[in-house]
Amino acid sequence: MSFTSRLALTRRAALALGTAGLASPLATPALGQAPWPNRPITLVVGFPPGGQTDFAARVLQNGLQQALGQPVVIDNRGGAGGNLGTETVLRAKPDGYTLLVGNANPLVINPHSMPSMKINPMELVPIGMMLQSGLIFCLHPSVPATTVAEFAAWAKGKKGDVDYGSASSGSLSHVAMELFRSRIGGPEMTHVPYRGSGPAMQDFIAGRFQIMCDAASVVAPFIEAKQLKALMVTTPERIPAFKDIPTAAEQGVADFVVLAWIGLFAPKGTPPEIVQRANAAVNQACADAAIRQNIVSRGDEPGGGTAEQLGEIMRRDHARWGEVVRANNIRAE
Repeated sequence: MSFTSRLALTRRAALALGTAGLASPLATPALGQAPWPNRPITLVVGFPPGGQTDFAARVLQNGLQQALGQPVVIDNRGGAGGNLGTETVLRAKPDGYTLLVGNANPLVINPHSMPSMKINPMELVPIGMMLQSGLIFCLHPSVPATTVAEFAAWAKGKKGDVDYGSASSGSLSHVAMELFRSRIGGPEMTHVPYRGSGPAMQDFIAGRFQIMCDAASVVAPFIEAKQLKALMVTTPERIPAFKDIPTAAEQGVADFVVLAWIGLFAPKGTPPEIVQRANAAVNQACADAAIRQNIVSRGDEPGGGTAEQLGEIMRRDHARWGEVVRANNIRAE
């Protein structure tokens, strides 16, 4: 069964469970309490408008409103690498009315790359996956390579005269590049961090560095315009929107499945019946045909699944990226 088919099967099963949960005893409010939700819900996004995390919130906004029967308001609180938005939700009342749209950077990478952090994102309560995206490793057209093996040989021959860009120090694009570098024999490269994917892409196209990876939806326009060369994708199978780009495994890079994910989270102490209802709403929104098409057209995968599955992904990536951060002494402060 393909990666896409497995995701679809998981989403259908989770939607069935979530919908059943709406009518279960767990969803019944205590005597004297109004059922949740009975007023607008705020989705806190720890990044400015325009990025992938903001897109996830906005593409599911209407679907969540329809599923929950209440307005859903988006509150962009960018700052400190996503930590400001995360802290806002960690300190919020656990009543289901302030939720976080969060990604791997502030939740599972920053705790390792920012030793002075005073918050623990792992205390958040997972609700459900909103979308996932494979990364695409790209080369500047000036690099005389079309495969990973050719790039590795070329990079080793440059003896340190190779630069790679990232959205920021400690970002997923940074730690993924370091993991990739170790997988291809550790050629010496210099990291060039930026303040976001947008500025990095502009310099990448201009030839100020030779290689970078980012979410498929971020790099897609530049691949299509032939301003960048696609080297490989980090999904288990090829991305349907980019069927000509081989996977890391097909290129001989073992154990290199890397997914950028965005999920919905609640403050610690949020009642299980609210988490269950919110999870069902996420699954319902992700199953909507128009929403799915909007997500897939960008090269992303619609989310879905159970809260427990999102929690497992969070714990797995927290351990994995912690090892990479420590091995490469990565600091984002």
